[in-house]
Amino acid sequence: MEEEDFFKRQSASSSIKAKIVAEYFPKYCRILLSKPQKMIRYLDLFAGPGLYEDSNHSTPLLLAKTCAEDPILSSKVHLMFNDNKYSEQLKKNFDKYFPDGTFVHKPRFGSLTIGESDEIKKFLSKDPVGGKNPSPTLLFFDPWGYKGIDTLVLAKFLANWGNEIFLFVNIKRIHAAIENEKFDELMQSLFPTTIEQLRKDRKYKATVYDRLNLIMENLASEFKNAVNDNLYHCAFKFQEEDNTATSHFIVHFTKHPKGYELVKQIYYEFDNLGATLEKDGSYTFDVKRMGQSSDSMLNFGDQNVAALSDILENKYKGRSITALDLFNEHHPTTKYAFTHYSKTLRRMVEVGKVKSKYTNGSEHKVTVLLNEHCLLEFK
Repeated sequence: MEEEDFFKRQSASSSIKAKIVAEYFPKYCRILLSKPQKMIRYLDLFAGPGLYEDSNHSTPLLLAKTCAEDPILSSKVHLMFNDNKYSEQLKKNFDKYFPDGTFVHKPRFGSLTIGESDEIKKFLSKDPVGGKNPSPTLLFFDPWGYKGIDTLVLAKFLANWGNEIFLFVNIKRIHAAIENEKFDELMQSLFPTTIEQLRKDRKYKATVYDRLNLIMENLASEFKNAVNDNLYHCAFKFQEEDNTATSHFIVHFTKHPKGYELVKQIYYEFDNLGATLEKDGSYTFDVKRMGQSSDSMLNFGDQNVAALSDILENKYKGRSITALDLFNEHHPTTKYAFTHYSKTLRRMVEVGKVKSKYTNGSEHKVTVLLNEHCLLEFK
């Protein structure tokens, strides 16, 4: 699909992508605002026009609406949009819904070309003043393909406190480009230390599925090595609309377990496939399953509950621990979301693998709540 055609009608996958980011950002802000912040930024480097020709809103307008309706966020958030083609159109669409004065920090609209602009590279790579980050920023990086993705620059951005990234990856184009010498420079920017090994390793993968997973694993490793710090990542997979192949990934990077907790829960809510996380490691949206009864997906949910149950049973056998302590201790090591832990622990109580009691004297309709008053005793 040509870029000009892309904004005529919003696809189901594009709608989900926009909603994931638009739901995440306000909640990310509230986590940061548990400590005083002068400003929190949202930076979209490939923002598009904000509005499809079919009148559906894309990420900039969806996200701005949520922030505008919250008095605290409208005073703290600084929205920064860039698009080398649609900047003026985006500003025009934005102003129709959010006139001057909607936000204390006036939104900015740039028209720089990513990959060719030193200004963007300097902005992403800059060191914080006095060792602090006065404006923690969520960066949404959604290139048309992969041009402009410089892993080392993005890793430098992630090194600053509070900064996070949503990276939208066109896995089909990367898969094709890895073996095409015309794209050596771009692939070197994406995989600065592993591109040659990746080319060798992919030859030993029997299926496209395995090769795509290898690419995503290498990409995550590149970011972790470049940041040289604790880094969490979680991917959300989009299936092709007319077959079972993978089309795109959106990958979230954060250094904080709270951000990791939040993104997994949001992914969970948009996953309509019930991805088996021990096997695939990615939450998934498949447009072909839209409108299907949730009963058809119960088996996938049961597989996640069963797998997590086995993991928890082995790790916590014979121990007593509060449900909240267990969750905070264990979830950073897995792809499972808050809801997975709630369902799994309740099932474990139901089948007699765990005993639970509330230590604050309160009565609850469910056997397990992930709080400090729910004590779990593993057999």
